[in-house]
Amino acid sequence: MADKITHKGGCHCGAVSFELDAPADMEAKNCTCSICKMTGFVHYFATQAEFRITAGEDHLTDYRFNTGTARHLFCRTCGVKAFYVPRSHPDGWSVNTNCIDMTSVNSLTVSEFDGANWEANIQTLREE
Repeated sequence: MADKITHKGGCHCGAVSFELDAPADMEAKNCTCSICKMTGFVHYFATQAEFRITAGEDHLTDYRFNTGTARHLFCRTCGVKAFYVPRSHPDGWSVNTNCIDMTSVNSLTVSEFDGANWEANIQTLREE
């Protein structure tokens, strides 16, 4: 994997911020499941060690549905979901590339993931 740099990002109002260690040339997933499609979430998957909430953890509220495994975290001030703990990677994070300060990103390649048919496709997502 390419060398990692520290990217910064956060929610719309600035109450919540984070850091992410990832390559400057990023690959992300556009998921078609009901919640990702409606919120415009574009996933970059990170390990616990690669992701840090740097401010505003007290501004987060969570939403759980279906199995309750995923922790969908939203800024309680502006409503933006900049990151969350996904069902597909419960020991890591999914970061919304739309919430990353793009000045540190050289390129962003986005591929589609058929999350609408999640159960049939989850093994592919975990292997990537």
